[in-house]
Amino acid sequence: MPEGDNVYQAARRMHAALAGKRLAASDFRVPAFATLDLSGWTVLEVVSRGKHLLHRLAPPGPDGAAAPGPEGRLSIHSHLSMEGSWQVYAPGERWRKPAHTARAALTAEDGTSAVGFSLGMLEVIATAEEGDAVGHLGPDLLGPDWDPARAEANLRAQPERAVGLALLDQRNLAGVGNIYRCELCFLARVHPATPVGDVPDLPGMVATAKRLLEANKARSRNTVGGFGPRNGTWVYGRTGQPCLRCRTRIRHGTLAEPVPGTGTRLGDTRERDIYYCPSCQPLR
Repeated sequence: MPEGDNVYQAARRMHAALAGKRLAASDFRVPAFATLDLSGWTVLEVVSRGKHLLHRLAPPGPDGAAAPGPEGRLSIHSHLSMEGSWQVYAPGERWRKPAHTARAALTAEDGTSAVGFSLGMLEVIATAEEGDAVGHLGPDLLGPDWDPARAEANLRAQPERAVGLALLDQRNLAGVGNIYRCELCFLARVHPATPVGDVPDLPGMVATAKRLLEANKARSRNTVGGFGPRNGTWVYGRTGQPCLRCRTRIRHGTLAEPVPGTGTRLGDTRERDIYYCPSCQPLR
């Protein structure tokens, strides 16, 4: 699953390629918007909000240029989920992914295009209603609304919840995915199943999350951003390999939480892989 810095990078690439340009064509390959035609609309900006992407567009005015004022503006709201991606193409460039996986294609008048493949979610909404789509998210680690005190308070609101689950809950803070979840727990020397209330330095963990995403937002791949091994991770994906601190074998497991009273798994926090060092991160 893409992390918040990957989504931030995708937004930056598309903003650089499309912002200020009018669309020559749009192609939405989802039933609800299959007939929507945004030809003539101007891309105002492309921004990320946690792991969500927003293309904001203005309708054409009487002279064909973008209509002034916020009235009538639309936003293309998408989420990459596990397999999705947005790619930018130069005029005439062939797509690098199968056409049948494309869910949206936006082509500017100069031939530059952005194509969304295997998107987990895609909708077109009024820009004025973006709050209904992303207003539930906590402070964005890479956004102008970042507020570490609010993020910490959100996490502490459920002190008995496993920190490895709380970090993935985008309602607490937006942008942490499974790689960073595992790395943050290792750097804090806590097992991912440790209750939030038992984490010795929760403000430090929140601050490290911010530094990790900031360090990686301009990189081509996720690393621990100066916090550990060169061009790699401490624990994520390293099952059976020696811990780079203590040489104990890294373990792999899964972590989920039951719905109270049912014994079943909670739908929005499904079972996910965890990687940890049993020596550096004992579960007390």
